[in-house]
Amino acid sequence: MSSDAKVTPLRPRRPCPECGKQSARETYPFCSTRCKDVDLNRWLKGAYVITARDDEEETDPDVPK
Repeated sequence: MSSDAKVTPLRPRRPCPECGKQSARETYPFCSTRCKDVDLNRWLKGAYVITARDDEEETDPDVPK
């Protein structure tokens, strides 16, 4: 392989989910470490929550009844 061959990116570039700038390979899908840390902070604070309905039973499907 020649040293001047163009490298094909592994993932397509897309807008950063935090600020909208182009994503960077090192911090994909974010554009920077800052945006990556902002998103991590939201996860740790519980800002991203999937709420359960009250009528759902809290049973483990792998455990026999």
